Amino acid sequence: MSLTRRTILTAATAAVAAPALAQHNHTHGQFERLNQPGRMDLPPLHAEHAVTDSPAPKAAVQGRWMPRAPLPIPRTEMAWAVEYKGRMHLVGGYAEQRVDKNYHHAYDAATDRWEELAVHPRGSNHVGVATHGDRLYAFGGFVEQNRTPHDGAFAFDGKAWTALRRLPEACGAISCIALGDNIHLIGGAIGSDNRRSIDWHIVYDTKADRYTRRQPLPLGRDHTGIVAVNGLIHIIGGRIDTFHTNSNLHHSYDPKTDQWTFRAPIPTARSGQGTVWFNNRIFVMGGEGTNRVYGQNEAYDPATDKWESHAPMLTPRHGMGAVVLGNAIYVAGGGPQMGGGVKSAINEAFVLG
Repeated sequence: MSLTRRTILTAATAAVAAPALAQHNHTHGQFERLNQPGRMDLPPLHAEHAVTDSPAPKAAVQGRWMPRAPLPIPRTEMAWAVEYKGRMHLVGGYAEQRVDKNYHHAYDAATDRWEELAVHPRGSNHVGVATHGDRLYAFGGFVEQNRTPHDGAFAFDGKAWTALRRLPEACGAISCIALGDNIHLIGGAIGSDNRRSIDWHIVYDTKADRYTRRQPLPLGRDHTGIVAVNGLIHIIGGRIDTFHTNSNLHHSYDPKTDQWTFRAPIPTARSGQGTVWFNNRIFVMGGEGTNRVYGQNEAYDPATDKWESHAPMLTPRHGMGAVVLGNAIYVAGGGPQMGGGVKSAINEAFVLG
């Protein structure tokens, strides 16, 4: 039966935070291999790859994680999610043994429901997304498994997608954020067999439908975290060409001066993590490294330039979507082990209270 434009409802189960590596009932049957159809439980490799210990000092209030309604289908390598009109939107990624289909799901936290929406015009993974005004924007992405990018750019108005001016260069795993009338597109990766990270920083003018260049990222990388805080853009972590060379670098960018500034490095170097602005802190959770999938949940205070750690994820993952809806962080999908070989439908929420 087709799921197109059907609303999916799954009752959420209440839970309290537990050790991240424990087998939780809510994960039963919520995984699928990229090269083989059929639902499965957490793969055994998850226990070998998952880590949750953070070198950062523990926050006074640790918070807790709760399972929520799973995705209709297991997905990973969306790279990011975005909040649009009060819901979490996931665009692109791996699912159903494909890396180039045009998946688009939205999650409503108030009703704990998922809905399948108008599909993205260019099937791809690691799509860069941002919200500006009344539209959701999507830039680039890979048409093969984490390589071979396209240069398409599109906007979604709640009903349909519209093509925008193409990117200056085909690129995937771009970090995107809206600030003022512009959307900043920072970092990313190009190439196929010679895949490599780049330092580009271009700005898309939403009114003029054009791109201009800004001061490049101090070190080229992709799969980074990005947020805007008090008029500054923060770029955190990411990888230099591959997750074998993850970075713990943290820079902020001031559009008024077109300058980058070093900030306190993230305690756990990683890539493919979730990054959000929540409770006056930048929270970073999940991510990937060499034979590692991270559950660390670390928070940065811009006022003190310091990091601290909170309760780790129930199910460590990378390549998932993370957004803030109301008083919680929602983290959906993602891979439970290194690489893109296994996808998940897991959706978990973090609250401080």
